[in-house]
Amino acid sequence: MLSWAVTFLVVAIIAGILGLSGVAGTATQIAYVLFVVFLIFAAVSFVMGRRPPVT
Repeated sequence: MLSWAVTFLVVAIIAGILGLSGVAGTATQIAYVLFVVFLIFAAVSFVMGRRPPVT
């Protein structure tokens, strides 16, 4: 998921350089959402991974 966020960020940067502001804005928003979802999943897996096994 982090790789998708980086991909959309690169697309947004290239679109911004080329002057495609609509595409750049949309790609930036998608990259932001994917990054936030990645952070949530990473935090949940970090917390769940530290619990002792259920017996």
